[in-house]
Amino acid sequence: MIGSLLTIGGTIAPAALADTMRERQWYLETMEAERIWKVSTGQGITVAVLDTGVQSSQPELGGKVLAGKNFVGRDDADSQVDRDGHGTAMATLIAGNAASEQHVVGLSPGVNILPVKVLGTTADEARNSVKALVQGIHYAADSKAQVINISMGFEEFTLRGDDQKQIQQAVDYAIQRGKLLLAATGNNGDRGNDVAYPAASAGVAGVGAVDKALNVVKYSTYGSQVALAAAGEEIPIPCNGKSGYCRSGGTSQATAIASASAALIWSKHPDWTGNQVLRVMIQTAGTPTEGEVPSRYVGYGGVRPRIPLLEGKGDPGPPDVNPLVAAKAGASPSPSMKSAPPGQPTRSTPAGSPAKETAGEGSNVFSWVIGGAAAAAAVGAGVFLLLRRQSRSQAATSPDGHPYADLPHGSPPPPMTPPDRHLGG
Repeated sequence: MIGSLLTIGGTIAPAALADTMRERQWYLETMEAERIWKVSTGQGITVAVLDTGVQSSQPELGGKVLAGKNFVGRDDADSQVDRDGHGTAMATLIAGNAASEQHVVGLSPGVNILPVKVLGTTADEARNSVKALVQGIHYAADSKAQVINISMGFEEFTLRGDDQKQIQQAVDYAIQRGKLLLAATGNNGDRGNDVAYPAASAGVAGVGAVDKALNVVKYSTYGSQVALAAAGEEIPIPCNGKSGYCRSGGTSQATAIASASAALIWSKHPDWTGNQVLRVMIQTAGTPTEGEVPSRYVGYGGVRPRIPLLEGKGDPGPPDVNPLVAAKAGASPSPSMKSAPPGQPTRSTPAGSPAKETAGEGSNVFSWVIGGAAAAAAVGAGVFLLLRRQSRSQAATSPDGHPYADLPHGSPPPPMTPPDRHLGG
């Protein structure tokens, strides 16, 4: 039942000397963040980050990290201490407030972060990880947080007894309380493609990853549990235990960016519920024009908050109906969409990746093709948990003095045979 902890990092070459942090955050330009911030920065929204804690001293997060809860240790103050760095990285991507051009800016810089520590860094802390996750979801559901970001997951074969049922019950409770839950689908799409929970729990928006070239990354776990996709490769994050920043990749990062997108929309429409925000995200995502809807690789498409915020599109629909649960019941996930309902998640889906999937237009085009050789995930030395953190890493040294992750990477996986599939906005 014990799975290897996947550390944070990237699979890309070092950046050029001239790069600023904003230039490295390629997805901000792609998503037209500067235009979006004139309408919404996420002000008034709190995102609960269920993870390894959030380091309140991180420069980008000054004054933004609320008092949270620690479910893996005795001291609740430790929710604002992150010895691993994963939770801090996710919070920075969501709500970072860049102090200079060499600091990360979050996609929703007006957001506050509620740290909910459900992952520990020792084997003892890891033993109750499912219990901690369940407790953390309940805590976040009872808090003032609107969005619950879960950049982690338990692969199905690691779950025992009624673990899956307990996770689902916690998810149901949170949805009933009006919350929106987003979770990483996983990073083993090229190695078994095992379904992970809570991404596959009914009502949770599972998030897949695309890279800088707007390609579906090979490792992004796919299947009917994928609801949305977001940028998840070549993402700069604070290096844990080092000065500077690491380039990183994984569905963890994609989930954080999707959560930030939700916060931007919700801030503009504070009277909506999580179900309504999710429905609008689904409606305004880049959706498939050929093949089944949703796609098993990108779900309903790439998150595009600029469409509801700048173009006013999207019908929030009923506040008390989760669109993903409705779709599984055979209904359309939104009043304005016609789509085939996703099937129940299975432990593994057939191999293959999309040849090309495009959604959007102009600078907002989301064009997905299967990318080049992506390095296998590095395994954190000596650290084991009951789950997989949905991130990947590579050893590298930057010529401009910014260190990268210090763990080795594996050999590239073999090419996958893609089916013919296209998306369109």
